[in-house]
Amino acid sequence: MGNCFSDVAGGRAAVGGSAAAASAAAGNDAVDHFLKSRGLYGSQIELSFSATNMRDRDVLSKSDPMLVGYTKGRDGTLTEAFRTEVVLNSLNPTWIAKHTITFQFEVVQTLVFHAYDVDTQFHNIDVKMLKLEEQQFLGEASCVLSEVVTRPSRSLTLDLVYREDPTIPGNPRRCGQLIVHAEECISSKTTTEMILKCSNLEQKDLFSRSDPFLLISKIVEAGLPIPVCKTEVLKNDNHPIWKPVFLSIQQVGSKENPLMIECFNFNSSGKHDLIGKVQKSLAELEKLHSSGEGEHLFLPTTVGHNYQNKVLKSQIFVENFSQSSRHTFLDYLTGGCELNFMVAIDFTASNGNPRLPDSLHYLDPSGRLNAYQRAIIEVGEVLQFYDSDKRFPAWGFGARPIDGPVSHCFNLNGSNNHCEVDGVQGIMIAYTSALYNVSLAGPTLFGPVISNAALIASQSLANGGRKYFVLLIITVRMR
Repeated sequence: MGNCFSDVAGGRAAVGGSAAAASAAAGNDAVDHFLKSRGLYGSQIELSFSATNMRDRDVLSKSDPMLVGYTKGRDGTLTEAFRTEVVLNSLNPTWIAKHTITFQFEVVQTLVFHAYDVDTQFHNIDVKMLKLEEQQFLGEASCVLSEVVTRPSRSLTLDLVYREDPTIPGNPRRCGQLIVHAEECISSKTTTEMILKCSNLEQKDLFSRSDPFLLISKIVEAGLPIPVCKTEVLKNDNHPIWKPVFLSIQQVGSKENPLMIECFNFNSSGKHDLIGKVQKSLAELEKLHSSGEGEHLFLPTTVGHNYQNKVLKSQIFVENFSQSSRHTFLDYLTGGCELNFMVAIDFTASNGNPRLPDSLHYLDPSGRLNAYQRAIIEVGEVLQFYDSDKRFPAWGFGARPIDGPVSHCFNLNGSNNHCEVDGVQGIMIAYTSALYNVSLAGPTLFGPVISNAALIASQSLANGGRKYFVLLIITVRMR
């Protein structure tokens, strides 16, 4: 193990295979690893490309098209992500080269595609070495990855467009179509949950029992162990039962792939004592559970110039072994699930006078968005692609409408009958209008808004809807 941890608390926590990590603080690498190990986000998507009716820029033959893909940052900058091979003499190419991208539900992933006709003199040059300014531009297209994965067919057809002079305004000319197809790259969605225990562990500490934990590693082709998870440390326990360990087939390779399970005695210095170990595959661990028998740990020892495995009295048992299919977010989309976005905005007086620049509701004449507008845009732009009708309930709370009492849930659009608006832009328009038609008041109460959102969700469920409702409450943080 070596000096793998610098603090006792961090060293005793489970890593990568235990549900105990679920309560870790948000926004750190440990939580990211935990979520990814459960398939909750970060699915690998393989994109395939083809095109039809492309421009013909060659005189004596057809164009030789190549596709270049970019990711678009929030500041509008383009970063090249991939290049396909060159397809010779084709206006309807199907490229063999694929692009793999990590799908992140919480991010708007904008993709931009540029098509080029590669001149004959460059056909023997690796596409990565080509200078794009030396090739003839055929057209461009763009989309958001969410638009592709939410299609039932996982295919999206885009118009390729071309401007003779990008500096001259006007409608670009259509010059063919680009078809983008997405497939999820998970080879196995099977997850194994195990409860492991040991008995009669050797006492490594002088004045107390051992503080054991397990390190589970997969054995790769070169014979090297690659750690995949570590259990929590159990203090003063020579007969430990650890919390459930979760291992996906994706992590370990296959059920038959050998795993090295090592039991260590924890030391705060990081120099942990090896108590014993055993090598078993998931399939063999499943058999241990079925038989109810234990497996003796062994300890490598040196006898003269030879290495031998000393079999110990200590045993490891598999208390529980179960398998389940690990469904990803894309599985739910394929099954017909939609997301419905709802928003509620705080109009209490604690936000400050909207007419003054120090207010969170201040509408800057320069067009700069205030904090509420930024929240609406950043969340709404992610969720809008997962809602088929893009009609979003929008409310305000903590304000006094004209000639009325303080309301803790009023329709942002000013209607007495319906609360929905059209798209994210509809929310923005309704929010701006409400600022001119209500008086900020108080107190801050979430109950009525949550009750209305829950009512809409329950009605959808009662009608057989397969929808997941997301309520965004935007409120001022009290200091």
